[in-house]
Amino acid sequence: MGITQVTGLPEDMLAFPGTRARGRQRADTPGSEPKRERILAAAEQLFAAQGYACTTMEQIVQALGVTKPYVYYYFGSKLEIFELLSWRPAVACFTVLDFPADDRRPAHEKVVAGVEQLVRATLAHYPAAFFPYREPQVYTPRFVAAQKRLANHFYARLCRLLEEGRAEGWFDIGEVRIAAQAACSLPGFLYQWYRPDGRLSPEAMVAELAPLACRVLGLRGSIAPAPGAQAG
Repeated sequence: MGITQVTGLPEDMLAFPGTRARGRQRADTPGSEPKRERILAAAEQLFAAQGYACTTMEQIVQALGVTKPYVYYYFGSKLEIFELLSWRPAVACFTVLDFPADDRRPAHEKVVAGVEQLVRATLAHYPAAFFPYREPQVYTPRFVAAQKRLANHFYARLCRLLEEGRAEGWFDIGEVRIAAQAACSLPGFLYQWYRPDGRLSPEAMVAELAPLACRVLGLRGSIAPAPGAQAG
């Protein structure tokens, strides 16, 4: 679930916007990353099951079988953990249209690929991808502003591709921004009903939702099923 370098975005837009990068730890060590990930995984399950307000650092500590100083060594607060868990899917979802400069595919193919990857990234980061929808009031203004910058970056790219594709006769739409936001609300509202143990596999979900989103975008014609899509 780590954040990697993405074409077209400066490092400061990808960096976690928390006021602290870590707890009391002064420098990373070879074993620190697995320990941080273990803490994040335990906290993620508790946040998903009972929400932010009802989850305490004591519960995270108990789930891990460690002491509070152990957790505070790697993270400064419960909020820092929650925001970091939420930041990772934000980066994954809002950079799906950051194609390499030498990608020569036409605009409509990039839109289709981006929509598929948006659904796929949302599902891959379950349940943390849904935290901002469930509890938007929790986040600091700094986090909200950083997330908004990422979202604006995504929609600027999507609208540009849609306008290019429309000029080439591939999209039958009016207001491009409205169509873009409507289409992307489909994977956004997966949080209301998606369950990882449901009847459809993640790739089958991509195969179902991506064409629906492309219809909202007014794509002329149909798209091929996502590779590996099958019913679960």
